[in-house]
Amino acid sequence: MGIPSGYTSAQVVQAVPTGINSALVLISSTTIGSAVSSVTVSNAFSATYDNYFITLNGGVASTNNSLLMTLGATATGYYFAGFDSAYASNLAALAGANQANWGNSFRGSTNSLNGMMWLYDPFNAKNTHFYSSGARSDTGAGYNQLGGYLANTTSYTAFTLTTNSGTVTGGTIRVYGYANS
Repeated sequence: MGIPSGYTSAQVVQAVPTGINSALVLISSTTIGSAVSSVTVSNAFSATYDNYFITLNGGVASTNNSLLMTLGATATGYYFAGFDSAYASNLAALAGANQANWGNSFRGSTNSLNGMMWLYDPFNAKNTHFYSSGARSDTGAGYNQLGGYLANTTSYTAFTLTTNSGTVTGGTIRVYGYANS
């Protein structure tokens, strides 16, 4: 294709982001430390975006575990429902009402750490909703999907992932914002 007449390559590169209605914009990338039981991602949410996509991949856990999410310092009002399924067995219901966090948001095993979450309106002064899924790569483990909301109208800029048991090492948490237009 080439560079349009009258433009330098630097001008074209600078013009691309404003000329494209891109759906996802990388906001932050946080590397998880060694043998930690929690990690906080600050400055993740702002007035720039209403909705977010969060991924966790790479790294390992010291044991099969789940990572629980809290927004800011809020430790009440989390509601969720979904399922968990071991690879060789039936579905099990997961549910929580007025909990201290969103349980089972991301998954860890001794050979993987992963998950993804869609988060709606964490910065806006309204209930924050989510949908998440994750899978362990261990034959005795499984896969889960959850959805729910946080019953308050607080504006959040940060979140924390905490293990329900053991620790995690390595891996990257990426936060993307969905363009509003």
